[in-house]
Amino acid sequence: MNQGWVSYLPAFLKKKVEGRQELQKVLTNTGWLFGDRLLRMGVGLFVGIWIARYLGPTQYGLLSYASSMCAVFSAIAILGLDAIVVREVVREPGREQEILGTVMTLRLAASLAAYLLAVGATFYLRPDDRLSQLLVAVMGWTLIFGSFDTIDLWFQSKVQSKYVVYAKNSAFIIASAVRGGLVLAKAPVVAFAAANSLEFGLAAVGLCCMYRHNGQFISKWRVRLKLARKLLSDSWPLLLSGIVFMVYLRIDQIMLGQMSTSHELGVYASAVKIAEIWFFIPTAIVSSVYPNIIRARETDEKEFYGRLQKLYNLLAFLGYVIAIPTTFLAGIVVSLFYGEAYSSAAPMLVLLIWSDVFANLAVARNAFLMAMNWTRVLLVMTFLGALANIALNYLLVPKYGGVGAAAASVISYWVAGHGACYLYKPLRRTAGMMTRAFVYPRFW
Repeated sequence: MNQGWVSYLPAFLKKKVEGRQELQKVLTNTGWLFGDRLLRMGVGLFVGIWIARYLGPTQYGLLSYASSMCAVFSAIAILGLDAIVVREVVREPGREQEILGTVMTLRLAASLAAYLLAVGATFYLRPDDRLSQLLVAVMGWTLIFGSFDTIDLWFQSKVQSKYVVYAKNSAFIIASAVRGGLVLAKAPVVAFAAANSLEFGLAAVGLCCMYRHNGQFISKWRVRLKLARKLLSDSWPLLLSGIVFMVYLRIDQIMLGQMSTSHELGVYASAVKIAEIWFFIPTAIVSSVYPNIIRARETDEKEFYGRLQKLYNLLAFLGYVIAIPTTFLAGIVVSLFYGEAYSSAAPMLVLLIWSDVFANLAVARNAFLMAMNWTRVLLVMTFLGALANIALNYLLVPKYGGVGAAAASVISYWVAGHGACYLYKPLRRTAGMMTRAFVYPRFW
């Protein structure tokens, strides 16, 4: 039976999806994720710009520094278990209570360790900056509340992301209203760090409610030490990859904050904010098709690689659709959104928006590596990208500031997502598929 929305499609698209239940389920799930991200993109961008204008580049830079510190250590809290949990629940649905209970326990312990490390690192890097220390200590609670995203993984395995959208969007809307109120009340910068933690806390409550609404009970979760050892054995390369990935994703802001000024970091962070709005696109698409990619690998190798090529083509196409117009409109976009105080962010945005193309394909490539269980390869790819990012930031930031950090990001994203694939023989087929997607991207 067709989903209700199919009847509203143009004839050429309706013909492709009509009667294909799995495809319709994937598209419905992706639609919910897109709806979630579009709302966040619209409301989040508006509120974020409002906050940036209110705080000014210097204080906005301090808030961004704290956010980056928490983001780097978030990989420890996640433990690299996301894709593994989805894979295991799909394969063994009868053991999902044990899987979820064990993962939740592991993540609570890891998130507490991540919180302490984030705060400790801030005291070490900025021993005399009490405000930065306080911001990280307050915002770090997002790491602990994030443990409840274990429930999100269960919904992903069932391709039912609409319930996650209900929970997280409700939290996001409430927190956005609070942020708006803080601007009107002329609140200090630490209050905005607290609003971030509030959003994650409300999202955790919402996920628990949605899980219960679907007839599931957290009280039935069980912890199994043997399973914990197996999961950690499978995930440690992904944990290291996640740490390295977050380093190369956020090290630019941390190094810019250390080697330049908070003002320059605030300007750079405004460009990053616009460029990262679009990261939801590959994530939403890949999270919806990942269960089907796993099934295809186990039944039909030709179909498996065919689906991957279509995924690469689509994500490259969407990357170009965003990057090309942004290149020509960056100055207008920055001035319109952030005002003259942030005008120097335009060239940074031009560079950063092209990193999105490489990031899109890297998300799809990572799904392939997970399906093949090549987690150690993913670690090496990500490490090379992080190494390139650190070295390039060290060379370029002192001379070029935020523009140098943006250039370092573009190059390192290409290295980690595409270039490094040519160094490993089993991945050269994948590298060729990605190259074809660059040269001949297609929507379908």
